[in-house]
Amino acid sequence: MAHAQSMPSSTAFTAVAARRTFSKPLTTDLTQPPPIATSPTSASGPTGATPKGRRDWPAPVRSYVQRSFAEGNILPEVTPQEMEVKLKQVIGQSVESGTLAVMDWDNLPLPQIMIKEERARMHSAKLPSSPVVHRNEFATFTARETNEAKSKKRNFLDTGPVDEAAGRVAPWAQGNGRNAFESRISYPDKRPRNGTSDENGSSKSFQILDGRKKRFEHTARGPSPVRPWRTSTAKETSPQQPEGPIIGRCQDLEKKYFRLTSAPNPDTVRPLPVLEKTLEHLKRKWKQERNYFYICDQFKSLRQDLTVQRIKSGFTVNAYEIHARIALEQGDLSEYNQCQTQLRALYAQKLGGHPTEFMAYRILYFLHTSNRTDMNDVLADLTATEKQDPAVKHALDTRSALALGDYHRFFQLYLDTPNMGAYLMDMFVARERLSALSAICRAYKPDIKLRFVTEELGFESDDESARFICDHGAQHLLEERDDGVRLVTGRGSIYFEPALKAASARPGPKSHV
Repeated sequence: MAHAQSMPSSTAFTAVAARRTFSKPLTTDLTQPPPIATSPTSASGPTGATPKGRRDWPAPVRSYVQRSFAEGNILPEVTPQEMEVKLKQVIGQSVESGTLAVMDWDNLPLPQIMIKEERARMHSAKLPSSPVVHRNEFATFTARETNEAKSKKRNFLDTGPVDEAAGRVAPWAQGNGRNAFESRISYPDKRPRNGTSDENGSSKSFQILDGRKKRFEHTARGPSPVRPWRTSTAKETSPQQPEGPIIGRCQDLEKKYFRLTSAPNPDTVRPLPVLEKTLEHLKRKWKQERNYFYICDQFKSLRQDLTVQRIKSGFTVNAYEIHARIALEQGDLSEYNQCQTQLRALYAQKLGGHPTEFMAYRILYFLHTSNRTDMNDVLADLTATEKQDPAVKHALDTRSALALGDYHRFFQLYLDTPNMGAYLMDMFVARERLSALSAICRAYKPDIKLRFVTEELGFESDDESARFICDHGAQHLLEERDDGVRLVTGRGSIYFEPALKAASARPGPKSHV
């Protein structure tokens, strides 16, 4: 018992401090080079380091590491982990190549500088700019090449840096293809320069680029090759055309319209005196024959001759106005719009004509097409003087009546349309009659006289109004009474409102040619 009390007490476990973090403590000594995993052959290199224990690094290497981690040399965009990896790479390559003792560590760029330059080169390689010459950081920093580096630069397409004195290839150029360091560098321009080629010969892309270069050089030295699908060009087949407007020499009064596919020939273009005679001739032909297909073709030919000769005068305005009026009479809105477009430009040059008449036509045309945007533009451009013109005032009153839904006022204006505006109003009067009939059927019950419909909707006779109602499937709504024919309005909406929706679809220009 006494012996047992004299023995020191012992526990069954060893107490250790509790771990309070998951991160590995930083044990790297920044004053010493990072550990290098070397092969058995390199462990017994010229430095004489033993395979076990702490290695005795040369003083220039330790100084290089200290300068790398000095506070004044730290770059905020390069992390310490990246610098450590770069240091391992640089020192490891020098150990493997046996240049640890002869490397000029005092002039070798710091690892953060190398990383920054690599990033800049990689960024510039992605941009569509001129090729960037990539400098190899280690090629010029051996002890024997330091003085030569100031007077001679290496081409980035050379096969690799070579130590001429020792006859050794630098470690970053060893191996098949590019190693880990060389793969970080992008080469935008892969064509050999100064007659040099790659160590393994030109690739297929090099051959394609060289062939293209030779082809361009041949083209620059000699004439361009003749292509089988293009034996001639316009400049080779046609004579040089004089600049400026041409003067026609044709004396024919009538000429068919042909769309120009080349420069106009003066022999087929009529001069202004002949065109004036042609216009009078066409006016007589229209009054006598009323053949719109022929007249439209002749007017288009006349307008073409005016255009190619750049004739802009009162005669030009007169020719376009006559053609526009004939097109309106025939309901050819396509040709009317072409004439109206040219007339707007001619009126802006103060060449005469009837601008207020065609301004009224424009307003009525926009009412037909329900083009509110262009209508607002026209109303904004109207001057106080133009608004007082009878034709323009009539068009504005028509627009106001439609905007207010005043069909009584609208049909009064329809029966008293100045100039040739009635031809435009005829294009949308059926739509407005359907709208008025829908309103009448909702307002008048149970029936109304047909004569009332005739007078309100601007029909010429009761027969015409009855025919209009029958055309829309409402013939059974007409009943003959002792006091005349009456229209039953109770069920009129189911016939006239669907027809109104169909007629209200925005129409486009129509052509009869």
